[in-house]
Amino acid sequence: MEKSVKPYVTRRAVRELVVQFLYQFEMSGGKLDEGLPLFWETQAEVGEKGRKFAEELVRGVIERRAEIDEKIAKYTEHWDLPRIAAVDRNILRLAMYEMLFRDDIPPVVSINEAVDIAKKFSTRESGAFVNGILDRLKVDLTRPSRTSTSTR
Repeated sequence: MEKSVKPYVTRRAVRELVVQFLYQFEMSGGKLDEGLPLFWETQAEVGEKGRKFAEELVRGVIERRAEIDEKIAKYTEHWDLPRIAAVDRNILRLAMYEMLFRDDIPPVVSINEAVDIAKKFSTRESGAFVNGILDRLKVDLTRPSRTSTSTR
């Protein structure tokens, strides 16, 4: 009998799934406790560790969305939030959540991941746009940008 091996899923792949869920959640106006189980039914197996990380991020972003959206508005001075492409908006939400509330993730990691995800899922200009906004937030952070300050 062969032993089933769970695939190794990178945090990048998990973040991509989180952005997809956040986008879907925003567009459908759904409920988290209904939408998340349905979302997992349509996804390839990410393993227990990947799913746990994803759900922490999803729940964190959604719980703090109003606060995060205020930050986005602050750092995108002449852009109304609805004017920002929905994909970019949700990439920014995820990265800002990590930078502001996940001290186990270095801010530069969150920025690099967000820029690469924006380049993959949005327009050519999105990577630079996302980078510019997140760099402005990074300057205002009171923690080191290249190291984590916690172990989760």
